[in-house]
Amino acid sequence: MDTIYDVIILGGGPAGLAAGLYAGRSRLHTLLIEKGADGGQIALSSEVENYPGQLAEGESGPALAARMAKQAENFGVVRCLDTIRSVNLTGSVKILSGSKGDYQGRSVIIAAGSVPKRIGCVNEDKFIGKGISFCAACDAAFFRDLPVFVVGGGDSAVEEALFLTKFARSVTLIHRRDSLRAAKSIQEKAFQNPKISFLWNSVVEKTDGSDLLGSITVRNVKSGEQSVFRADPKDGLLGLFVFIGHDPNTKLFQGVLELENGFIKTDENMRTNLPGVFAAGDIRVKSLRQAVTAAADGAVAAVQAELYIG
Repeated sequence: MDTIYDVIILGGGPAGLAAGLYAGRSRLHTLLIEKGADGGQIALSSEVENYPGQLAEGESGPALAARMAKQAENFGVVRCLDTIRSVNLTGSVKILSGSKGDYQGRSVIIAAGSVPKRIGCVNEDKFIGKGISFCAACDAAFFRDLPVFVVGGGDSAVEEALFLTKFARSVTLIHRRDSLRAAKSIQEKAFQNPKISFLWNSVVEKTDGSDLLGSITVRNVKSGEQSVFRADPKDGLLGLFVFIGHDPNTKLFQGVLELENGFIKTDENMRTNLPGVFAAGDIRVKSLRQAVTAAADGAVAAVQAELYIG
């Protein structure tokens, strides 16, 4: 508690790691707190293809995150593994209280990211980790030669559906609309892949089974017709991967910072409504949530933190 850092960064995704890199290069005494694995959402990506300067032959999200973390550490960023329970962001010294202790900083950059949204169907919680997954890179191998379903229609859903074809017997993409929202180049790959089929205008109503996911009930939002997809008795398991967006990790900041639809409001310089408190990446209000925009946010936030301290 005696140490007062120039900058405390909360979150080790692209935004937090970029902020650490820029703060470290500016010779600011910087602490980066992360409660889990580095990389945030990109750590869940099996393949990254749209980050400037990535390896030309392609690379995984965890590999890219590891290089970002190493780069930040090379500039003296102090690392801490902890979960923050409460914050006091007023005054000249900000205090973040975690499971392992309190941390003091003259400025704070909040880059805590977001978490995957749930479907909200019957029995969803029962089968998370037992057939339902939010990470293809983590769990695809468990569904080798099995039929899997993917919920969503954006870039992440279609990219992960393509990745799953390397493992699954078949991949069925369930989307509540009649067309995908993913980039056209990604859509073209999916439409050309013989392992991928589509259930349009459809949502998952229910998941069922004994110990493992054995069936899913899908409803057509236009006709109301329901269809039940059951695992082959020889398989004993279906896979259901969910990629329908994320909820920001802003519970700590409710009533403390200005929020909009749960996301932290900032100006173009990442400044929140409290002096010396900045937000970067997926946790803030913005039009595009990608690794490259998160990294840019982190860089801006670190520069602004330096100006604030000065």
